[in-house]
Amino acid sequence: MSFGRLERRESPRPMGEINMTPLIDVMLVLLVIFMITAPLMSSSLRLDLPKSEAATPSDTPQFISVAMDPAGELYLGEERLTPAEFKQRIRQLGQARPEMEVQLRADQTVPYGRVAELIGWIQDGGLHRIAFVAQAPSSDKP
Repeated sequence: MSFGRLERRESPRPMGEINMTPLIDVMLVLLVIFMITAPLMSSSLRLDLPKSEAATPSDTPQFISVAMDPAGELYLGEERLTPAEFKQRIRQLGQARPEMEVQLRADQTVPYGRVAELIGWIQDGGLHRIAFVAQAPSSDKP
């Protein structure tokens, strides 16, 4: 009779499974944190920007004019260029005179993404001074 013996005759086997409960708890806490903070990170500020009453041309002596018409065609000065030609010409101008200002004229119907792409091409070419040209509102309105 062996009353009170608590000894085991064989050693315990190693645990072959991972306890997933703590990992799931951590994942759910992180999910809740991201669900709460994600809307706070995006700006919910709605702006109604004013018209430019003081839209005057710059007095910069060295500048080039870049324009984009409603169809998305590119113009350097008065010359119409393809996107590949435009990138090459901007790169040449950026290497020759990196301090030159670019006066950008884009039709208001051109999508913002196209204008942003155009700005990226200009900056990739080495020109970083970009001025947006606007037209003053007509004076016949009250």
